[in-house]
Amino acid sequence: MINILKKRKEFSISQEYLAKEIGVSRPTLIKIEKGERKLKKDEEDKIKEFFNFFEKENQEKNLKINIPQEKEDKFRQVFLYILNQIGAKPNVGQTVLYKILYFIDFDYYEKYQKQLMGLTYFKNKHGPTPRNFERLIKKMKEDKKIEEVKSSHYKKEQKKFLPRENPDLSLLTGQELDLINDVLKKYSEKNATEISNISHRDIPWAVANDLEDIDYEYVFYRSEEFSVK
Repeated sequence: MINILKKRKEFSISQEYLAKEIGVSRPTLIKIEKGERKLKKDEEDKIKEFFNFFEKENQEKNLKINIPQEKEDKFRQVFLYILNQIGAKPNVGQTVLYKILYFIDFDYYEKYQKQLMGLTYFKNKHGPTPRNFERLIKKMKEDKKIEEVKSSHYKKEQKKFLPRENPDLSLLTGQELDLINDVLKKYSEKNATEISNISHRDIPWAVANDLEDIDYEYVFYRSEEFSVK
């Protein structure tokens, strides 16, 4: 026997909506939920079909956005590629790199429905930030892949990273490199304030709560300014 009230709350479905879907009035649905009125066979079939649809949708969504699906090897090569291309630019410090990584991951997901690096990003006041960045970078420094240096840009302290080797391009597809280059072309001249303000207009960041993980699925609701479809 289906616990209608429990299922309805699980999927945040109103009584009005469910009643309309199964062809009964709201007062009748209230009686059914309270156990004061039994379901007819056709009503029970409709309810089962209705909730089966929502459960299937939920399962498919969870499969798609099972984050993190972090690909550390891919991240290393992408990060080395970024540093080799733009790391020496005076405007490119840690904050700019955060946003570059975000746009690469989210643009790739929108365009191909696949994850490139699979990093988890959360919403902070300065824009999207990769959660595991410090851990990943620490390992790259220990492996002598990159070097961290302190700098300043317009009198503001800046953390920069310099590559100590070239990326292994055999681990990046032409499709991935094309998208990475598109993102670098679009954003690599922006300073930290500019690229942070831009990221605040992107729907995935805008709809997330403070410090909450940013949902990849919202790339499919992007405005024309950001959509790469």
